[in-house]
Amino acid sequence: MAIKFIKVSVVYFTVGVILGMYMSMQHDYTLTGVHVHINLLGWASFALAGIIYFLFPKAGNHVLAKVHFWGANIGLPLMMGGLATLLVSGAEQATIFISIGATLVVLSVILFAYNVLMNVRVPVVVEESD
Repeated sequence: MAIKFIKVSVVYFTVGVILGMYMSMQHDYTLTGVHVHINLLGWASFALAGIIYFLFPKAGNHVLAKVHFWGANIGLPLMMGGLATLLVSGAEQATIFISIGATLVVLSVILFAYNVLMNVRVPVVVEESD
């Protein structure tokens, strides 16, 4: 899962930077919240999770890592699509997508935290006797 997290993180990074450039060129910062969440939750959090999962394969290979990956990757686009719709059009119906997406993201973060607390350990070094 480590490499998947890292690869997806650069996709979110690219989307976040392009959105930031677009807002800057248009002098319209309506979507600042979307830009920030994509960069923080998509780029930074996914990259850090990928590094942690790479350094600690027991956590990265655990089923919780897979659930974390898919929950966050479904939740973040739902949440950001809903937020963008709400900010641009004011359509209150978009809040259902924000709520569902945010719930998936929060649950994914909780699973990540649990996985790290249960499976990230200092490796035990066994010394050989002569």
